[in-house]
Amino acid sequence: MNEPTCYEFPSGLRLVHHHKTSDVGHLGFFFRAGSRYENNKKVGLAHFLEHCVFKGTQKRNAIQTISRIDEVGGELNAYTAKEELCLHASFPKEHTFRAIELLSDIATNPTFPDNELVKEKGIILDEINSYLDSPYDKIFDDFEEELFKGHALGNNILGKKEGLNNFTKSDLESFVQSYFTKDNLVISFVGDVPFNKVVKSLEKYLDKMPNKRVNDSSEKFINYQPFNVIRKEANYQAHAIIGGMAPSYKDEERISMTLLMNILGGPALNSSLNILLREKHVLAYGVEANYVPYADIGFWQVYVGSESKNLRKAIALIKKELQKMQKTTISNAKLKKAKQQLKGQMALSMDSNSGLMHGFGKSFLAFGQIDTIQQIHNSIDGISAEQLKSLAEKYMDPSQVSILEFDIK
Repeated sequence: MNEPTCYEFPSGLRLVHHHKTSDVGHLGFFFRAGSRYENNKKVGLAHFLEHCVFKGTQKRNAIQTISRIDEVGGELNAYTAKEELCLHASFPKEHTFRAIELLSDIATNPTFPDNELVKEKGIILDEINSYLDSPYDKIFDDFEEELFKGHALGNNILGKKEGLNNFTKSDLESFVQSYFTKDNLVISFVGDVPFNKVVKSLEKYLDKMPNKRVNDSSEKFINYQPFNVIRKEANYQAHAIIGGMAPSYKDEERISMTLLMNILGGPALNSSLNILLREKHVLAYGVEANYVPYADIGFWQVYVGSESKNLRKAIALIKKELQKMQKTTISNAKLKKAKQQLKGQMALSMDSNSGLMHGFGKSFLAFGQIDTIQQIHNSIDGISAEQLKSLAEKYMDPSQVSILEFDIK
């Protein structure tokens, strides 16, 4: 695979361009403007903006805005995460410049009509209710809320019902003015359009976007306090998450932590926990381990869903496996297979052009660069069994592990 081109405009705007011969193009605007940048009195504002930004611009009403890409067979969408807000589109390649113009217009000229804001509040209330109806979804957000208690990283991205009703047009305008700036934006493009043409089009349509971000309201997270919480939240299946702190994505241990969690409970059926809980003891339909890094901190987590009568046994076996990782050095043969597996999973994830666009955009936003496949492989190859054991000892010590359980009501 040819490597993407990373480019920084004189204004501070950044572009990652990856040429792929395809009839379909993919474009994303990635702003460092996720929920952790909200004012504590405005929790959910970034997500509300994600919805409302499509409700019209200075030259388009709401229907014209959402139809501009759809009417040529493309797709227009957005998402909000803890550290980024992304506007993105997929489209037939002959409509690449239509997509660039539209996303630029949305990002620089949103109007937020009052009647549209009222409608969108109702839609988000339904989204919150849907989320509250799903214990599987809710436990992940509740775990982060406990983990980062009192900090913006613990806030639910969707916000709260009571706060949503208080959001105003002025709140949205203020957030756009603060964070929709050239130095706070990475644009990712994957498709069959030359680099110079994409650059020229972006210069034309983003000319009026402010260059400099007004402020950075994010604060580092400190004072983690381990917890053990049990709630009556589940309807049919009991759920639990076990986890704790982990390296940030700027930490040199990031790749090692990724490999460690992949061995423990990654997506493959041969992960340690899947074999232990599902294949050997038949205690759970689903068990998974994840590592979530942020700019200044990260966390690891193991999720398990089972019958209520089996939950405590499943948790005990997970704890036993965590202790094993702290006390036992993985064999060279198993380590070699684990490295090859991670590389293979990465290759599969890069088989999607849309996935490439999102991956490149997030990486350039986070690191200011994109490592080559060879550089990533070299990092994986350099991991030793002793490093993995040391990581487990550092982050999975029983005194530093937290547990959240959702049992049957």
